Amino acid sequence: MTSIGLRGACTEPVRPCLRIGLFLAFGLLRLTGATLEQLSLDDMIQKSTAIVRGTVADFHTAAQGPLIYTHYSIRVTEQFKGSSQEIVDVAVPGGTANNVRQTFAGTPQFRVGDDYVFFLWTGRSGLTQVIGLTQGLFALSPGSADAPTVTRAASREVMLERGTGRQVKDQAIVMTLADLRARIAAALNGGSK
Repeated sequence: MTSIGLRGACTEPVRPCLRIGLFLAFGLLRLTGATLEQLSLDDMIQKSTAIVRGTVADFHTAAQGPLIYTHYSIRVTEQFKGSSQEIVDVAVPGGTANNVRQTFAGTPQFRVGDDYVFFLWTGRSGLTQVIGLTQGLFALSPGSADAPTVTRAASREVMLERGTGRQVKDQAIVMTLADLRARIAAALNGGSK
């Protein structure tokens, strides 16, 4: 007899047909990718509850109900929007907890020590996440000492245009950190640069 060994899960024996059905259902879920609404830079600025520049300091995983999240501690070095914080906890769906691994298409991957500008959104649940999965994540590259560059890679996920629902191809964004600061300030002050 086989039983499900997850904490809090049913410990009843699993019938072979049910096992096959579960395998197919979870297997098909893993094959599907994310479908995202394309967000402009101004959309992300307005919809974000916080925008920070920070360094990934640490991480841990935790199960919350049926989902597993990897929580990254971000040491904030510059605050563009939202209340001032020294450390912000950013939750990314997926990770390994209780001997179970979950993965989700389109989720960002971080390494301790990496420097980013994060466009963040905190929902009713209290979880803070990167807005639009990888759309709200700009990697910092040193560039010149006076003008570091920020880059948001084009998403490889299916992207839909707001309003029409038409599939569009995402474009990378590259600019200096100073230009991004000015763009954020202009958008928050009612205009767009």
